[in-house]
Amino acid sequence: MRWFEAVRLALSQIRAQKLKSAFTLLGVMIGVMFLIAVVSIVEGMGDYMEKELVGKLIAINSFELRHRPNINIGDVDEATWEEYRRRPRLLESDVEPVAAVLPAGVRWSMGSDDQLRVTSAFAGKPRSVRVSAIDGDYFEIKNQTVTKGRLFAPQELVRGDNVVVLGPDAADRLFPDLDPLGREVRMGGQPYTVVGVAEAKGKSFGISFDNYIVAPFRSPVHRLLNRRPGVIDAMTIQAMSPQQLTETQEAVRAVMRARHQLRPGQKDDFELQTPESALAFWTKIKGYLVMAGVVLPAVGLVVGAIVIMNIMLVAVAERTREIGIRKALGAKRRDILGQFLVEASTLSTVGAIIGIGLGLTLAKVIAATTPLPASVAPWSIVVGVFLGAGVGIISGVYPASRASRLDPIAALRQE
Repeated sequence: MRWFEAVRLALSQIRAQKLKSAFTLLGVMIGVMFLIAVVSIVEGMGDYMEKELVGKLIAINSFELRHRPNINIGDVDEATWEEYRRRPRLLESDVEPVAAVLPAGVRWSMGSDDQLRVTSAFAGKPRSVRVSAIDGDYFEIKNQTVTKGRLFAPQELVRGDNVVVLGPDAADRLFPDLDPLGREVRMGGQPYTVVGVAEAKGKSFGISFDNYIVAPFRSPVHRLLNRRPGVIDAMTIQAMSPQQLTETQEAVRAVMRARHQLRPGQKDDFELQTPESALAFWTKIKGYLVMAGVVLPAVGLVVGAIVIMNIMLVAVAERTREIGIRKALGAKRRDILGQFLVEASTLSTVGAIIGIGLGLTLAKVIAATTPLPASVAPWSIVVGVFLGAGVGIISGVYPASRASRLDPIAALRQE
């Protein structure tokens, strides 16, 4: 029997016995549905972490030189925190030697940041704002532009003028219903003139990335961000390609190890943080979640396989006379075997396809009604289809083999 004809017969059996077929498909549908939904949510969380959270904090093809990681996803034990506390701080005097070894075209910026109380004559009370004091190619690395006003002029960075660029949320809080350009904010008692309002970055997990102020590093505000003279929080370095990024990291590592007088066997006492290193813990957890998303729905698939096997055994018993007639007309054992195998795999594949549709719908409903994001992984759809077909084939082997071994004379006598 040709494969297409076997599929047509299988579909006609499904239409003829709708209720029985529905119960047969149920286990496969549920298993595949949860496989697609769970994997979609895990993939969505991964995309969200990479693009919306870490992607907005660390620019593409860049890394941050810090005395300890700025982003810690997962538990950090007390011994590790103690090791971080013992590390030497990054210094302004480190910037020039590091910048000197950077390849041509590589951008860098340096600075410090912290939460400060900021006031304006138009806000009713001081506002808590994330303030960054920066120098170098900060705005180019962040790919940041303004919606109003302008960015800092090079002379303002060199002189350390009292000028600031506001994030959209900071502008709204400090100057409600007003144009902030040309107006003043005060930090540490010093007035700073607003020269620009930056474009919005959005939110992540309900935390706004737009409640910030940027000022030149040499302006007085940097003394509020780091009380110890000569200390900075980070140096950000952006390469032109992933290949150049690796080379640049090694050049910076060599400079910092020499400056900290580290011997060859000693660990680095500074951090070169990339998006990948920041997400290392999440990547590990994601692998476990994907594994669970595949293994747990397998319980439903096992149940589905048992149901399909039982249904196919009943079908063999009900269609014994049909099998006898087909054998009497010249059907070979492999034809009977193929017919029942195709019927079983068609049943489970139809269930898998319905399960895929339900899984995609469930993922979208969860994404729309909860904070959890969802992103459909194409590989999960392929796995769902193959699992469905595989369950059908495995569960149909015994019933099909039993049908193919029936004696045609005995089968024709069957009422």
